[in-house]
Amino acid sequence: MLSIAIIQSALELGCIYSLVAMALFLSFRVLNIADMTTDGAFTLGCAVSATAAVAGHPFLGLVLAILAGACAGFVTAFLQTRLGVPSILAGIVTNTGLYTVNLAIMGFSSNVPMLKTTTVFTIAQDLMGENAPYKLVVAAFITLVVCVLLILFLGTRLGLSIRATGDNPDMVRASSINTAFTVTVGLCVANAMTSLSGAVLAQYQRSADINLGTGMVVIGLASLIIGETIFARGGLWVKAVAAIGGSVLYRFIIALALRINVPSECMKLLSAVIVGLAIAAPTIQKNVAFARRRRAAGKQGGGSRA
Repeated sequence: MLSIAIIQSALELGCIYSLVAMALFLSFRVLNIADMTTDGAFTLGCAVSATAAVAGHPFLGLVLAILAGACAGFVTAFLQTRLGVPSILAGIVTNTGLYTVNLAIMGFSSNVPMLKTTTVFTIAQDLMGENAPYKLVVAAFITLVVCVLLILFLGTRLGLSIRATGDNPDMVRASSINTAFTVTVGLCVANAMTSLSGAVLAQYQRSADINLGTGMVVIGLASLIIGETIFARGGLWVKAVAAIGGSVLYRFIIALALRINVPSECMKLLSAVIVGLAIAAPTIQKNVAFARRRRAAGKQGGGSRA
């Protein structure tokens, strides 16, 4: 059984990482773009947030991380829409360049310790008390605000244009809508959310490391697909909540794996397996349902012949 502390930690991390899942929902599902900037943008948020917090500005660090993530998304969109670089390669190019940028932000150090640094979580602890679930409150509040803002944004005229761009870009162009602009805005917003996730995580664990974003695409996709598998149908609200629920469930799976002493070196393999199973789940369900119908038809045919 999982202890209360482990459950609370899984909820906290699930809320923080759900920002990445919602970012991938916007880029991967809405815009239909495989954005590989995610890893670098996540680390970018960690670096900016940690550097600002060490300088005594934890809240400003979150805002700057959002702006920095939007800039990373703009670079990817510029490569894709203006220079004709394929979307996957554009993300890889930006992600590669962000490694040096992140190192520069961190003072060309591979990590930034924040053990004695004031963060948004320590401020919440002072306000709510040490025994209160202040970390969960802060993480859940940020996630809820971002989720509401994302849904409201996608319901605006610009948001509808972005959704239409992902569905049918040719039709959008025929309607005199600049698809380069909608793609740029969508990627900026998506990477801003990813960077915010990294910013919150850095202050949550009081450290920033240059390798924190490694594999973040896999984690985000796992969370997104798990949520979509559980909540198969629904509107934007359902899909956004599904991303959050999938992220929380993913953290519970990881916590359970650690509880049963699965080596930490195997976590990436476990994440890959989870993603593969989640993606294959609809096909597996269809094949199982088809096999059942086939057996039922066979039994009915055998009974009629008898």
